[in-house]
Amino acid sequence: MPIVSTFAATFSGSLLDLPDKGSAVRFHRRISWLANPASFNCHFQNGMHLPRFAHGRSSVAGKHSSIRAALLDETVSHQNLGKLTSEILAFDLVQGELVKWSNVMDRSPDPPTAVFLHGILGSRKNWGTFARRLAKEFPAWQFLLVDLRCHGDSTLTTKMSPHTVSATALDVLKLVRQLKITPRVLVGHSFGGKVVLSMVEQAAKPLARPVRVWVLDATPGIVRPGGDGEDHPEQLISFLSTLGNEVYSKQDVVNALVQHGFSKDVAQWVVTNLRPIGPHSSSSSGFSWAFDLKGIAEMYHSYEETNLWKIVEDVPRGVHINFLKAERSLHRWALEDIRRIHAAEELAVEEGGGVEMHVLEDAGHWVHADNPDGLFRILSSSFKGIRT
Repeated sequence: MPIVSTFAATFSGSLLDLPDKGSAVRFHRRISWLANPASFNCHFQNGMHLPRFAHGRSSVAGKHSSIRAALLDETVSHQNLGKLTSEILAFDLVQGELVKWSNVMDRSPDPPTAVFLHGILGSRKNWGTFARRLAKEFPAWQFLLVDLRCHGDSTLTTKMSPHTVSATALDVLKLVRQLKITPRVLVGHSFGGKVVLSMVEQAAKPLARPVRVWVLDATPGIVRPGGDGEDHPEQLISFLSTLGNEVYSKQDVVNALVQHGFSKDVAQWVVTNLRPIGPHSSSSSGFSWAFDLKGIAEMYHSYEETNLWKIVEDVPRGVHINFLKAERSLHRWALEDIRRIHAAEELAVEEGGGVEMHVLEDAGHWVHADNPDGLFRILSSSFKGIRT
């Protein structure tokens, strides 16, 4: 069974969810990265020991040349994870049982890693069940699940505006560089799909080892709103902004969303972003949102405006970009988009890169919820095809 390591690299002191009951290894306690402690020790129930970490200030290089190394280095050494700055995002690391790299002090080569990114108003928890399933099927792999800026536990970090697709991608590149992880697979859903494309755009080319990129139900260019029965993020963000940062109950929010025309599924998904604000996580004092809605509105606007067709039509050598269209996601995809991707497929073969189009049957925009089995089958090719 997969090993789930949970780190809140947000210097918040907030507690994170424990691994699910199916995990073979569980933490005796939750791990929180505090702002200024000199060190701490954390023991696991199965006898594993997390080494002592010194917390201090370390500079994370902002120049692209140093960040590119995160995707370029064939062999990397692992440095102390405690030396993180406030720019680092909150994340979970889900490891298969054959992964020997158990902590960041281990200097052995990093195991093959896949990075999973959520969409607007989502969180790393959206990918938790799916990642654990992958870790069980591909036990030599590890899976990095990230809360993007302004989302989840990463709201507790300070992120400067503008909140753009490019800036979000740079956050993730800084994180994998800090962790000394060389990702071989990048998966992004919706907004996260453009983020992974931007990560490739900002990394050096050609890449030193093959990287497979999955863009799930998103196009590189114009963002088209969903039709009837589909989600409408811009309207949802606008409505949520009228509710205030604190609410009395989750059910009140669900009822309000449904009354304003949003589906019950979307409403119930949205309230997973509510956190109790009472003592000891009690809900008696109400709830607050686990996101920065003003920042998210900026991010969504950037998502609509960002055009990344260039990276698709001039794919770096060693990069394979996969687009996955949900069968029932009709309004997001124009015939022009599909034709352009197919044209890029032919060009990429000639240039030593790769572009491929896939269709996920029986799924709407929420691909990992609507048809997780079908998505698992399609994505599995990336983990079978790379030697570990």
